[in-house]
Amino acid sequence: MFILTTATSVFPTRLVRVASASVQPVATVRNLEVYLDADATMRAHVTSTVRVCFAILRQINSVRHSLTRPALITLLRALVISKLDYCNSVLASAPAVLLSRFQSVLHAAARLVFSANRSAYTTPLLQELH
Repeated sequence: MFILTTATSVFPTRLVRVASASVQPVATVRNLEVYLDADATMRAHVTSTVRVCFAILRQINSVRHSLTRPALITLLRALVISKLDYCNSVLASAPAVLLSRFQSVLHAAARLVFSANRSAYTTPLLQELH
């Protein structure tokens, strides 16, 4: 069992007995590819998803010159957008600062489709894609 305080979470350091088994407490668990923090911030899930999405974007960037724009958009929808959408209902109460990290993935994907530089304004690009 863990105790939530207003400042930080305090985790037990010893084994916890559950029936006849001993369980080592952890700060984060994964279930169905959703990471759940003990303090319910969803920080681990967002970090993991963003890391995977940016890795996919780097791989797609290396072959984007060989793809047509419709093929590139289809690839992004299948590999990136689907990851962002998966179990997004668990993020309903997540802080805006965490959700902005998902938005940064969408901005990077839009820049990739239009071959825009990193400082390009992305709102018109996202509107054209939508």
